[in-house]
Amino acid sequence: MAVITGNDISLFRLKVLASGINLEMKGLRKRGKACSQIVREEFGFKGNKAQVLNQLKGRISLIEKARIGC
Repeated sequence: MAVITGNDISLFRLKVLASGINLEMKGLRKRGKACSQIVREEFGFKGNKAQVLNQLKGRISLIEKARIGC
């Protein structure tokens, strides 16, 4: 079992949203707001789901690099 605490929670949330967008692109739906819509509203990204996913992955990699210190 893994425990997610502190600053890792926000990074984990972004990774879950990226996974959700990937599933949306494959046709899976959920109740409430779509993950792509949540990301668009939160970060102001534009484009279709694939473009939003690429932008989100770029943001995730920047956060990970900043935490590592590279």
